[in-house]
Amino acid sequence: MPMMRAVDAIVLILEKEDATEAFGLPGAAINPLYSAMRQHGGIRHTLHRHVEGASHAADGYSRASGKIGLCLGTSGPAGTDMITGLYAAIADSIPMLCITGQAPTNVLHKEDFQAVDIESIAKPVTKYATTVLEPGLVPGTFAKAFQIMRSGRPGPALIDLPINVQLAEIDFDIDAYEPLVPTKPQATRGQAEKIVDLLLSGKRPIIIAGGGVINANASDKLVALAEELNIPVSPTLMGWGIIPDDHRLQSGMVGIQTHTKYGNETFLASDVVLGIGNRWANRHTGGLDTYRAGRKFIHVDIEPTQIGRVFSPDLGITSDASAALDLLLEIVRERKSAGTIPDYSDWANECTARKSTNHRKTNFDNIPIKPQRVYQEMNAAFGQDTTYVSTIGLSQIAGAQMLHVYGPRKWINAGQAGPLGWTGPAALGVVRGKPGEKVVALSGDYDFQFMIEELAVGAQFKLPYVHVVVNNSYLGLIRQSQRPFEMDYHVSLGFDNINSPETNGYGVDHVKVAEGLGCKAVRVTDPAKLAEGFAEANRLADEHQVPVVVEVILEKVTNISMGAQLDAVNEFEDLALEVGDAPTALVPMTSGARANA
Repeated sequence: MPMMRAVDAIVLILEKEDATEAFGLPGAAINPLYSAMRQHGGIRHTLHRHVEGASHAADGYSRASGKIGLCLGTSGPAGTDMITGLYAAIADSIPMLCITGQAPTNVLHKEDFQAVDIESIAKPVTKYATTVLEPGLVPGTFAKAFQIMRSGRPGPALIDLPINVQLAEIDFDIDAYEPLVPTKPQATRGQAEKIVDLLLSGKRPIIIAGGGVINANASDKLVALAEELNIPVSPTLMGWGIIPDDHRLQSGMVGIQTHTKYGNETFLASDVVLGIGNRWANRHTGGLDTYRAGRKFIHVDIEPTQIGRVFSPDLGITSDASAALDLLLEIVRERKSAGTIPDYSDWANECTARKSTNHRKTNFDNIPIKPQRVYQEMNAAFGQDTTYVSTIGLSQIAGAQMLHVYGPRKWINAGQAGPLGWTGPAALGVVRGKPGEKVVALSGDYDFQFMIEELAVGAQFKLPYVHVVVNNSYLGLIRQSQRPFEMDYHVSLGFDNINSPETNGYGVDHVKVAEGLGCKAVRVTDPAKLAEGFAEANRLADEHQVPVVVEVILEKVTNISMGAQLDAVNEFEDLALEVGDAPTALVPMTSGARANA
């Protein structure tokens, strides 16, 4: 067998595993791997300004492409910087590989410079974390890591490589290396029959489609099942886009924060619920007494310990979503041919008609701008091919209530962890994963400021996207959550900027910062200028191939609809009373279908 350095074998393995997109920072302890990448080629590397940013970019790439992104850095501070990125990935079942360079094995017990036990630190936020102490273990360790990341519920891994292990010569033949087959549980025919029996026992069944369907690349199968049965589908936040928003059976998102009013109403009218590839997250369910009342539940998930974790379903099946959907489609089509499928036309039509009711008003002309108007104009400005990237805050919640998504992997969101600062670097990874496609990020000003230096990465590597920053100079979601305490404490970001008086007390001059980092920026203060601002941003991104920031100056205090129960969501703004109040609603408001003010 050929002799080569362990790092040369690693690069060959990464290429064969189809993990060829890397984000990171070189350093002394990881330089051997960088030397192998430079010599071999085949792996594209994006140099970041912060290792946490690199981890979020790898995460964004993985979510957008369905492949496994790489994050590279040294073991000490670089490795610890990766932990937030690993947490965001494991929380949402995203496979991502972090590789860290470590001090030599003979000094790991001597508190060597930047030597930290990153394996132990990373284990709670990975599916697999290890420090490779013997060079001969390198190929098998990488093979195992890729298999584990792809098996069952996907998730990230971290491999820590002491520098002497990287440089050691090993026997390795890439032609003899084959990726290990991932293990994925599959429902049996008998289990699928039981699912169909219980689902069709109801008069008003509904499907809750989670991110596991997207991970399984099974969105088309899910839509086909809904169409065969003629029953509505509500995507979770992580499953948004599985069924296009304008599909007649897309019944609206359910939740106490990210939801539509008609989506909650349809769910509360249902009597049997099939959840597939979902977690019953608390922001989706709200209070379980309300969520479960009067309904039977079926839960299909790839991870057996997810079934019964939040509540015990009437039927729980462990299965990969794609495999389960194959069987469900087969059985449903057989029964349809036999004429034994109930007619759900009235229920489906009722749910479709409900989409023309209870719209939230978006067409505000206020100055400073109300956030609802921003999402209305985004719907008008960005087409159905747009991929949105967002993570946390009132901007994400309101965006998920009012924006429209038309396909899988077109809503990229760190849904469970929600780390501030994730959006910008993740958007760069999405651009890498979707070259040439329209990418639009959405942040509040605080999320944007957390990793603002990553804009320079987009400028350096020509990664164009539009970043909409809704600036109210407040920690808006935290301020809203302080209302029960009757306080507004340490949540204002506003100050008089001595260098930019034109910011009028809103503090940071995001336009100057973005321009200083090599990007373009537009500031909008008048709602009538939003369309023009978005058009200019699209033009600048196309012309200069860099990120373009659209800073929208909002009113400082806006409360966004949310509550503790699906039937008790607080509305803080007027609801739409006529078509013109919500001009970009998916189904225009019809006469007799006005919202209850």
